[in-house]
Amino acid sequence: MLNALGQPQTVLLLGGTSDIARATARAWAASGDLHVVLAARPGPRRDAAVAELTGLGATVEAVDFEAEATGTHPALVAAAAAGRDIDVALVAFGVLGDEELAWQDHDTAVHLATVNYTAAVSVGVCLADLVRRQGHGVVVALSSVAGERVRRSNFAYGASKAGMDGFYLGLGEALRGTGGRVLVVRPGFVRTKMTEGRDPAPLSVDAEDVAAAIVRGVAEGDELVWVPAAMRVVMSGLRHVPRALFRKLPL
Repeated sequence: MLNALGQPQTVLLLGGTSDIARATARAWAASGDLHVVLAARPGPRRDAAVAELTGLGATVEAVDFEAEATGTHPALVAAAAAGRDIDVALVAFGVLGDEELAWQDHDTAVHLATVNYTAAVSVGVCLADLVRRQGHGVVVALSSVAGERVRRSNFAYGASKAGMDGFYLGLGEALRGTGGRVLVVRPGFVRTKMTEGRDPAPLSVDAEDVAAAIVRGVAEGDELVWVPAAMRVVMSGLRHVPRALFRKLPL
């Protein structure tokens, strides 16, 4: 369970090689003993993540994870919790891809939707079952402001995140009273490997900023956080802009 300071003892990182997942694990590892189940594709990035967290004093267990192989997800989550309870599970995988190719190429569109939405729902169902049985646990879903109001510039990605966001908000309501809970995190533009080569948008943040918001949100029992916090005001305003005007904005 979370300790008196709201920090986990065991975390499951689904998409554990992502910059945000690693930054979040580093933040928790710096606060004390931590066991990490790092679920990701095998390779140099996973090896580097394991070495980094081990060097910070964490105990790390690497397991193979393929987002699109949804049939493997129940067994993976069960195995991750076989020896100990999972205090926090971070759903941190996703793809951005080429915005124009994502609506013009069939395989690209299906891949994006499968990873960002279908796979997220798949692990979400497994994690919900886990925290219900445990009677405690936090599921952290890494969403995006892109799903708050879908824009022409990246509507395939935004639509997939809108679906994922809605599922996890609903999952939080469904788990109410079970001891488990959900934290949905909506970052704006994050400077990571995923966005490398793209011009930073206003209110851009680093992976460490998102990690700090996740750590704080878990400790304080939040259900929804925006990163940065000012993004909530910005998106609230954009949500009410008439469609005819919205399509003319440089978004």
